[in-house]
Amino acid sequence: MTIQSISTQNAPTVGFSTGTKAPLSQAIVHNGTIYCSGTGPLDPATRTIVSEDFEQQAEQTLKNLVSVVEAAGGSSASILKCNCYLRNVEDFPAFNAVYRRFFESNPHFPARTTLIATPHRTGVLVEIECIAAVVQE
Repeated sequence: MTIQSISTQNAPTVGFSTGTKAPLSQAIVHNGTIYCSGTGPLDPATRTIVSEDFEQQAEQTLKNLVSVVEAAGGSSASILKCNCYLRNVEDFPAFNAVYRRFFESNPHFPARTTLIATPHRTGVLVEIECIAAVVQE
């Protein structure tokens, strides 16, 4: 049984308290399946929230997620399922619009669950995790 931990500089990693390393992998690959940890709207270089604007946060979160999937050998089109967490129910229509634009060029939309939840970091309005397939070349 081979399990591979994935880490990429193209997506943010954060500690859970000042100066600590996060006790998780950005993704794990096992048997051709990619399991991504939740990611949010942070700039990969600065690890700060990209904007207070919900749509900008949603777009950055999806970009970060795909960066991890790609580092693990997948692609946007190989994402099978997303679990999405929104801070505010009022952002649900905007989230649907951003999500649709982001995935509309794929041959399918991923399966999806969306919940209203409070992300652990102040100012974060969205977090997304996913399961994806490794792309067979």
